[in-house]
Amino acid sequence: MHRYLVALGSNMRVPGIGGPRRVLGNVRSDFERRGLLVEGFSPLLRSRPIGPSDREYANGAAIVAAQEGPREMLALLQEMEREYGRRRSGAPWRRRQLDIDIILWSGGEWSSPDLAIPHPLFRGRGFVLQPAAAIAPDWRDPVTGLTLRQLAARAS
Repeated sequence: MHRYLVALGSNMRVPGIGGPRRVLGNVRSDFERRGLLVEGFSPLLRSRPIGPSDREYANGAAIVAAQEGPREMLALLQEMEREYGRRRSGAPWRRRQLDIDIILWSGGEWSSPDLAIPHPLFRGRGFVLQPAAAIAPDWRDPVTGLTLRQLAARAS
């Protein structure tokens, strides 16, 4: 069984679900429906967008356990994003109904052309670190050796 720390974000309404906070609240049951065990789900927070988007985000984090390895887990999460209406346009930091990123993995590091674990940008992003540290304060970044609690304190 693999354990993943994933970051969640939304800054758009999804028809039939509602605004960004409701979207993220709905994700938990979607994880479980797909056979993922939700071991932790953070409180949601609001954050300012990075880049050209002008809409505020709802952000959170979850710890999920799954049989899937990193490549299969990425495919599953991207399928979930598509079901919420996400279309990958190639333009980063645009509005999105649902964004799910694998931040850390119980197996340590992973590198392939389409996936890097740990997520290469997470260490400087308070909107990722704050919810992640709330549910997994003692998880360590395999690159720096620092805990999520320590990284979150540095990003504040």
